Amino acid sequence: MSDADDGLADTLSDRINEFNVAATGFDDGRRLNAAVREPDGNLKAGIAGFTWGDSAYIDYLWVREDLRGTGLGSRLLAAAETEARARGCVQLIVSSHTFQAPDFYLRRGYVEYARTENSPRGHADVHLVKKLLV
Repeated sequence: MSDADDGLADTLSDRINEFNVAATGFDDGRRLNAAVREPDGNLKAGIAGFTWGDSAYIDYLWVREDLRGTGLGSRLLAAAETEARARGCVQLIVSSHTFQAPDFYLRRGYVEYARTENSPRGHADVHLVKKLLV
């Protein structure tokens, strides 16, 4: 197996999204992204995900190591929740490995609803959801 081309993931995403819209009738998918940058443009922190239907999803939340514990990640997550509510979302879904930050989400009202053990080996992928009051 090899990479077919650099655009393969985007093409597959487009095809899956087309199928999902046809199957559900929901054609409201939008990116949910925000970044905090230094004046010179260097990334301090960022969040990336999307909204679709009545749900929001976080794919990535990252804060530069020297800024962790300063509340920056909490502010980004709160901003994503606020925007998700404004878009009519009733829940926000995220996954975090046990060596990452599942406790960060638990402290902010997220509830673990599933766990994939040994992903990767010796760790788990924790799946969390937070109900958003609209």
